[in-house]
Amino acid sequence: MTAIKDGEYTATIYKLIKDSQYVEAIHILNGQLQKHTKSRAALSLLGFCYYHIQDFTSAAECYEQLTHLHPEVEEYKVYYAQSLYKAGAYPDATKASFVLDNPSSHTKMVKLQACIKYCEEDYSAAKSLLEQLPQDDPDYVYNMGCLLYQDGKYEEACKKFMSAMQVLGYVPALSYNIALTYYSLKNYAQALKYIGEIIERGIREHPELSVGMTTEGIDVHSVGNTLVLHQTALIEAFNLKAAIEYQLKNLKGAQEALTDMPPRSEEELDPVTLHNQALVNMDTKPSEGFEKLAFLLQQPSFPSVTFGNLLLLYCKHEYFDLAADVLAENAHLTYKFLSPYMYEFLDALLTCQTAPEEAFRKFDEMNGKLTEQLRKLAKQVQEARLARDDEAQKKALQDYDLMQEKYIVVLMSQAKIYWNRENFQVVEKIFRKSVEVCNEDDTWRLNVAHVLFMQNKYKEAIGFYEPIVKKHYDNILNVSAVVLANLCVSYIMTSQNEEAEELMRKIEKEEEQISYDDPDKKVFHLCIVNLVIGTLYCAKGNYDFGISRVIKSLEPYNKKFTGRRFQPSSNSLWRRSASTSARTPSPTRPGCSRLYSTM
Repeated sequence: MTAIKDGEYTATIYKLIKDSQYVEAIHILNGQLQKHTKSRAALSLLGFCYYHIQDFTSAAECYEQLTHLHPEVEEYKVYYAQSLYKAGAYPDATKASFVLDNPSSHTKMVKLQACIKYCEEDYSAAKSLLEQLPQDDPDYVYNMGCLLYQDGKYEEACKKFMSAMQVLGYVPALSYNIALTYYSLKNYAQALKYIGEIIERGIREHPELSVGMTTEGIDVHSVGNTLVLHQTALIEAFNLKAAIEYQLKNLKGAQEALTDMPPRSEEELDPVTLHNQALVNMDTKPSEGFEKLAFLLQQPSFPSVTFGNLLLLYCKHEYFDLAADVLAENAHLTYKFLSPYMYEFLDALLTCQTAPEEAFRKFDEMNGKLTEQLRKLAKQVQEARLARDDEAQKKALQDYDLMQEKYIVVLMSQAKIYWNRENFQVVEKIFRKSVEVCNEDDTWRLNVAHVLFMQNKYKEAIGFYEPIVKKHYDNILNVSAVVLANLCVSYIMTSQNEEAEELMRKIEKEEEQISYDDPDKKVFHLCIVNLVIGTLYCAKGNYDFGISRVIKSLEPYNKKFTGRRFQPSSNSLWRRSASTSARTPSPTRPGCSRLYSTM
């Protein structure tokens, strides 16, 4: 930085602050403070700059000195308490807030203490404090919405946030809270509407935040964790958008939502973003994902779903010893972050490794309880329908869907015990017992198809594969290549060769379109289908046709061969492709940012 002439320090510092160049201003102010250790102006401006770059601990230190040097200035006491609160030093912030108990700052004290209690998860105390405020105070309405949300009363919370918005006008954090309530109600369209508004305004009003630049491949510098960034609610909005795309199984959309964020270096990332990055990139970068989730567990605060997601992902990737170690080393987190269902499920999964029969019994007990709850919920749905109570029916249906998802997760884990033993008859019996609950679920139907296929019951397998394929016929490549290959084999084995050829032509047509739209993109659906069919014919003794299919699967060679070597497999290609196990759908989901109260 160019040397500053005497007499120009004040103008230079204020210009830097005006231009939001807080780091440069801090550098100059610290130099001045070394010369004038009790300078009120330097300390006040330093506190302001530290606050704006979200370094609340340093801001609190500045304001603490000012409260001692100038005890008559009430604002410094407010800023000190508020900085401690923002720094997460809740006991110290509470202590500092009691100094504000005078007529001019009493309301600020109550609001601050309510925020502190909320962050400490003492919701009853937060509510008691808020009730001291006038009910027409927008902050009362806003923060009561936060408490209602925390209590799971999402519709009531949404109404409170809407009321606050009518008084306060557009506030990014408030729009985010409304979006979050819609997300929790599974009304993703409405949630995305509010998210879209936050992003649109953020781009228009703050082009310097470089939204979307990283996704487009433009090399941009970190924008840092400034107060401006925090006030736009862009980070929260993009995290929530990623969560919605993830729930809708649009993994690419979830990844793009995270890269669309204003750019920050990895050490600047907040816990929610770090967690979500780990989750959406788990298929391609599992080691990085595990490292990030394990790192978060060592931090003072982290998204509440981190612990459960790490354990589930370890189990999904079959790192059962690591999952058991994490569970044993973090017993204190078990009761806080794992629901009874999640704990029982993980316990049964880990038991599978040493005592599969005992694990089967545990899964059976779990599904017995879940079946009973499903019957009760089905009755509630019916009663609400007869009473023409749309709201009650909607709520009961949502609860039923959630319970059914839990049931299927347990069922698939239970079936997998016998699948791994290749006892497909028992697996089929397990699935048939669950027809009443699962017959409309695609995961269940797909795994029923697999187990029928493995028993050479091709005609029955077609009955389960076909509806899944037809459902996605316009986007056939969204269907797993294994499913398409198994359906083609089933057609051939039941002398329906024309249907197999038609399906293969459809796959070929879509792959050609992708090659035209994106010449560098590699797609392998038809390759896998041809490999499976070729291997099938070879196994049946028709080597000429079988080998011709295997060769055809490798065309065009420049698209199908890469620099990586093929790894030999002890299984035949057909069996390997066909034997996709009845995997447990991992109920992992991105965490959402907490609802933060206004000050």
